[in-house]
Amino acid sequence: MPKRLSNSKPAANLEVRENLSRKRIVKAAVAIADRDGIDSLSMRKLGLELDVKAMSLYNYIANKEELLDAMCDFIVSLFEKPKKNVEWKESVRRSSLSAHKVLWKHPWACSLSMSRPNIGSESIVYAETMMGVFRRAGFSPQLTHHAMHAIDNHVYGSTLQEIGFKDGLQSFGPEIAAIYMQQMVDKFPYASEIIREATHDHQIEFEFVLDLLLDGLERKRDSFQN
Repeated sequence: MPKRLSNSKPAANLEVRENLSRKRIVKAAVAIADRDGIDSLSMRKLGLELDVKAMSLYNYIANKEELLDAMCDFIVSLFEKPKKNVEWKESVRRSSLSAHKVLWKHPWACSLSMSRPNIGSESIVYAETMMGVFRRAGFSPQLTHHAMHAIDNHVYGSTLQEIGFKDGLQSFGPEIAAIYMQQMVDKFPYASEIIREATHDHQIEFEFVLDLLLDGLERKRDSFQN
């Protein structure tokens, strides 16, 4: 009996090693970042997560920098790609909403993606598909370039701001927040009025600005065509 028990663990480890792949490693790294934060990620911790020695990972990933690039590319693979058979504004809108949702679900990915110099294959495919939507809709190459930057800036910038705002609010207790609000009423009447009377919903605000961008891009395209 003791001999059988001692043999069971190596057999399980062998099965894990045989099933190891680059995609599985990247997904495990994403899971760690989601659970513990991106700063907690290390090759050693990743090996423990997969129940393998850290050195085994280097057969699939050259180093941590390559792992971070692969994680960013994996996140982009989760974005809904624009559809050819859908009207261009609706297609871009759906993809942008999907990207926003994915980045919100993986809050570490937004700032990490903006800091990585390398562009992965999934990111290239996504950008190519998005550019194809604009070009088929009659946008010039230059206007397509502007449109891509405008949409990306909104998706990543807005999401990053939302994440930072959420984290900032969590650092305040209800008593401190109440004192802060009272000070604002006295010193900043317009700001306190907006905070008190306006509806604050990040998703609604994200879609509001996205629709403004799409309408504005449509007007720009039409003015260049006329």
